[in-house]
Amino acid sequence: MSDLRLRPRRAVLLSLLALCAGVSAPALSADAYPDKPIRLIVPYPPGGATDVIGRVLAQELTGALGQSVIVENRAGAAGNIGADQVAKAQPDGYTLLMGALTSHSINAALYRGRVTYDVEKSFAPVSIVGTVPLVFVVNPSVQAKTLSEFIALAKSKPGYMTMASAGNGSPQHLAGEMFKRTAGVDILHVPYKGSGPAMTDLMGGQVLSMIETVPAAQGNIKAGKLRALAVTSPVRVDALPDVPTAAEAGLKDFEVSSMFGIVAPANTPAPVIDRLNGELKKILAKPEVKASLLNQGAIATWTTPADASARVSAELARWTKVIDEAGVKGD
Repeated sequence: MSDLRLRPRRAVLLSLLALCAGVSAPALSADAYPDKPIRLIVPYPPGGATDVIGRVLAQELTGALGQSVIVENRAGAAGNIGADQVAKAQPDGYTLLMGALTSHSINAALYRGRVTYDVEKSFAPVSIVGTVPLVFVVNPSVQAKTLSEFIALAKSKPGYMTMASAGNGSPQHLAGEMFKRTAGVDILHVPYKGSGPAMTDLMGGQVLSMIETVPAAQGNIKAGKLRALAVTSPVRVDALPDVPTAAEAGLKDFEVSSMFGIVAPANTPAPVIDRLNGELKKILAKPEVKASLLNQGAIATWTTPADASARVSAELARWTKVIDEAGVKGD
């Protein structure tokens, strides 16, 4: 009889023990993270800004986490192949993406139905790690010393002014389309196969203007081969301290930067994300890391995971609107 009375109690006790085990197991595994090497997927070829920044951070994370963080380049399809690989990886914190998040957001909008992942739902953002401002440049022959003068000139000659880009659907192209709508001007877009050829023709006078990344343009600006009218960041850029922001130059609501960030597969445990985010906060504050990123034209930037997620959503919404309004089609 006594044994019968004990059975319900044993059942309750066993249930409680099972429940406790289920709750504590993820916490214990997160506390032990990482206990093996981590793969950091760079979805572009070696040598580019995303790759170099990824390798700097991988080296720092290796020291901070006590496990190797190994960079793997998985290039192809404008970054989509590597991103898709991470989206489909186990959400355990051992496969991460070092992404050019602005480009991924543009791809998601430009190639709707063809991108195999959801830029908002397939990933758990860890942090934005760097931002690259853009600068509005013109050939020195253009009769405009300021952005306001350029806008006035463009309005006086609709369709006459030309604007180069690194290619159809590139961040430079879409920044140009956004500029045209914000400023209310009619400018002819001239796409090139990369920034290099576009810059060559801009300096040669075959095209008259371009919105380009600061690191790609600053050398020619300082050499007098291009005239800078404004940077697209909210504050002035250290590399071009005499160049005003677009807002200072009279164009409100025109802020554009390319974002880099680290993300994990969706459903990666929050304690793992928080561990990585905390280490990145310390790493990105180091003067030598800031200098390494600045060499790639990126301003070291740390965010919370929630802020990183909000920024990605904002980028997707912004570029979807620009692409739809301008009627931009992917190649």
